[in-house]
Amino acid sequence: MLSQRAQDMVPSSVYNEMWDLMKQPWDGEKNPQGFVNLGVAENQLMQDELKAYMDARMDIHGSVLTYQEGPLGSKRLRQALARFLGRHLNAHRAIKPSQIIVTNGVTTSLEHAAWALADAGEAFLLGRPYYGALTLEQRAGVRTVPVAFGQVDPLGPGAVECYEEALLSARDQGIVVKGLFLCSPHNPLGRCYPRHVILQLLALCQKYRIHLLSDEVYALSVWHAPSFTSILSLDLDGIIDPSLVHVLWGVSKDFGANGWRLGCLISQANEELRAALSSVAIYSYASSITDHLVAQMLLDDSFTTAYLAESRRRLAAAYTRTTRFLQRHRIPFTGGTHAALFVWADLGTAYRRRHPDIVDSDEAIEQLKKALFRQRVYLAWGGNFDSESPDMFRIVFAHPTHYLDEGLERINQALDNGISYMPLASSSLPENRPLLGAGRSQL
Repeated sequence: MLSQRAQDMVPSSVYNEMWDLMKQPWDGEKNPQGFVNLGVAENQLMQDELKAYMDARMDIHGSVLTYQEGPLGSKRLRQALARFLGRHLNAHRAIKPSQIIVTNGVTTSLEHAAWALADAGEAFLLGRPYYGALTLEQRAGVRTVPVAFGQVDPLGPGAVECYEEALLSARDQGIVVKGLFLCSPHNPLGRCYPRHVILQLLALCQKYRIHLLSDEVYALSVWHAPSFTSILSLDLDGIIDPSLVHVLWGVSKDFGANGWRLGCLISQANEELRAALSSVAIYSYASSITDHLVAQMLLDDSFTTAYLAESRRRLAAAYTRTTRFLQRHRIPFTGGTHAALFVWADLGTAYRRRHPDIVDSDEAIEQLKKALFRQRVYLAWGGNFDSESPDMFRIVFAHPTHYLDEGLERINQALDNGISYMPLASSSLPENRPLLGAGRSQL
């Protein structure tokens, strides 16, 4: 007999094809019938450089086989993070190592923060579309209040009023809103919040005495103007109680190291929050070897500066290659992207243009999902981001050219052929299962 908590989880444990597709990766020589994965947000453009650095410079000693200094992260790592982030995020107030809680990933940091800042049944505001793994209800019991924008720019000044309207509407329904969650640079839109909009959102949070959590995991992957503004770079005096402001960052995206599983929460003015998180940190203990490797890397200024500059150059080139392909094949996409690893593409509209006999939009999307599956290309569907338009898909372009080109060609073939195409080799995944829309997890 399961606990009631576990029983409550069973209905939401739906099949998620993403994990199975990742077990069947495409390789032009070894597995040409595998899946090309342009759905998972991994930066694979710099893996050779990072591996070479690790091989040459990462001296391993016996302490990495121990618990080291406990679950909060070693002093050396927290010093390295404070120094590195203070420099790259242009921190207004110096970041102290004691203000950093290290975890095994940014999503874990977020869940910890939600658990500490809100009781079960209380909520965070979350602007649509949003990163699909932000489901805080599963363990913390914290609800999300999706904020719709209609024709308003989700990152523009008009969005602030939408957040306030959503907050007041939630209150009218008896929902206690404890915070507002931002992802900047935005996932999946690939844009940075302008400084003046961030200041207005901070003022809104102060007005209603709610927390602002800023996920800045793509902060160092801004490859075109306008520049990125970190919450840490702002002088909060006279704008908001600084104990309400918290920042998340990790190595997964900017350094192309998703598998290292290391993130952190920075709360400069809320000692009580840090104390609460320290009490549960053992459940999110980053491995000692990851702790050591990340500290070693972040302390090497010459390497990180050159690495990040080259990563941004390659990301810009990959974005240009992707959008030129989309333009050439008349596939609409959201403009203005200048950061992160992906483009937000309107494949639904492109599909209906090529198949005008399909008049039902929902039917078109279901056919498109099946067509992508049959072409063995995986994308993250907008429905898993609570997109206001079901036509949208996130295409990750941070891949070597040959891999990216293969994926883009398969997308175009799916749009052309629809469900009439049948693959030469059958997949081990049953097609009668939900496709691209089962389970909220989108890495």
